[in-house]
Amino acid sequence: MFRCHVCGKTESREDHVHEVFDIEGRAVRVENVPATVCSHCGEPVFSRDTTEKVRRMVHGNATPLKSVQMDVFAFS
Repeated sequence: MFRCHVCGKTESREDHVHEVFDIEGRAVRVENVPATVCSHCGEPVFSRDTTEKVRRMVHGNATPLKSVQMDVFAFS
């Protein structure tokens, strides 16, 4: 059963999300990632299979669709 690790609610929906991952200090955006999304707060949760596929994609020989410049801010 789903229970959100952020807000504790149990209602969710299956969706596809865009997520930015920090891979060894490098920001990588992966689009259209299947996820279970909390219906209350919107927090996405990825299955082990999905997480492994993302890992293989960014550490393997997959070619990015595009590269973008990103502004980075430090919260102080």
